[in-house]
Amino acid sequence: MAKQKLSAEALKAKRRRDLAAANSPFRRELRADSQRRRRAAEKAGKNLDGLDYDHNTGRFTSVAHNRGGTQSSDKPDGTKQEKKQSRRT
Repeated sequence: MAKQKLSAEALKAKRRRDLAAANSPFRRELRADSQRRRRAAEKAGKNLDGLDYDHNTGRFTSVAHNRGGTQSSDKPDGTKQEKKQSRRT
């Protein structure tokens, strides 16, 4: 996917929006929860190389899969790939 071509002004505004979203109370709680679960899993001896905690599936999944915006099949705002999968099942 190509990098967005934004003007300097638009880029500054996007960075402000992205930072505000990343530091919202909801995102902060999810981030803290992921860190707690990761620390606990590593302490239990699990190898988590290349894995992130996915709050929608409730388990550690690959970084690529988790970055795709995993959604449960009953949510209408899932990714295109998830919509295709939900039609198959």
